[in-house]
Amino acid sequence: MKKVTIVVPFLAALALGTGCQTAEPAKPVKAAAASHAAVGYTDTPMLPGNKWHVHDPNRPQPRVVTPGTFSTQAKAGKPPSDAIVLIAPNDLSKWKDAKGEAPKWKLVDDYAVVNGGDITTKAEFSDFQLHVEFATPNPPKGDSQGRGNSGVFLLGLYEFQVLDSYNNRTYADGGAASMYGQYPPLVNASLPPGQWQVYDIVFTAPHFKDGKLETPAYVTALHNGVLVQNHRAYLGPTNHRVLATETPHAEKGPIRIQDHGNPTRYRNMWIRPLLKSDESE
Repeated sequence: MKKVTIVVPFLAALALGTGCQTAEPAKPVKAAAASHAAVGYTDTPMLPGNKWHVHDPNRPQPRVVTPGTFSTQAKAGKPPSDAIVLIAPNDLSKWKDAKGEAPKWKLVDDYAVVNGGDITTKAEFSDFQLHVEFATPNPPKGDSQGRGNSGVFLLGLYEFQVLDSYNNRTYADGGAASMYGQYPPLVNASLPPGQWQVYDIVFTAPHFKDGKLETPAYVTALHNGVLVQNHRAYLGPTNHRVLATETPHAEKGPIRIQDHGNPTRYRNMWIRPLLKSDESE
């Protein structure tokens, strides 16, 4: 019987993906004809709220950003090329304490240990993407709010809770990845104490007009890659045992990290200020 070789398309694609040669390399594609050099259309409908046609060739292209790399337990990743690094190895130069002086936090290898009070960034931000890596103490001590407690305050006002929530029961709106005192996370994605964990937070600052709230502060956040807050609005600046309400305040502010008496560690913290939609074009 004549032997027949069958190549399944999926396996062929897989072979190409792994570097196995199954066919001759593709030849370079010739440049498009001059009549097709312009990409897009100007005879299409106008998009609402701006000056651009659908598929408008004159609309500005997005900025090019080199992506960062993912962290591991052993090594912090690399931030995106346009990020401002807030916590780097042996460097807290972008922070100050409550007195405006250099932080007293302990620097060890590539991380900083909470000590000697809250710290705030010298710079202020409005809308941003914030990347936070933290590890709660191991072995753990205490329970509920007394175990691995810290917090990241957005604009210095809106707390995104840091806590050891691994097999540690507390009030739901005070656990890890909660919008403190307001909304629990969608799920508890906490890792065991001592392991490095990641928050990726997208924050939109509130907007006030004529002394009244026009749009609230919004948060979308992932904890260890799991969505935990989905475009949720803060009721107002957070506090303990109070119902938050929103009153006019500056639409820019610092990032603040809380010292709650637990030696929580932080590393590889970076921020990407985001342009308003009308500032990007």
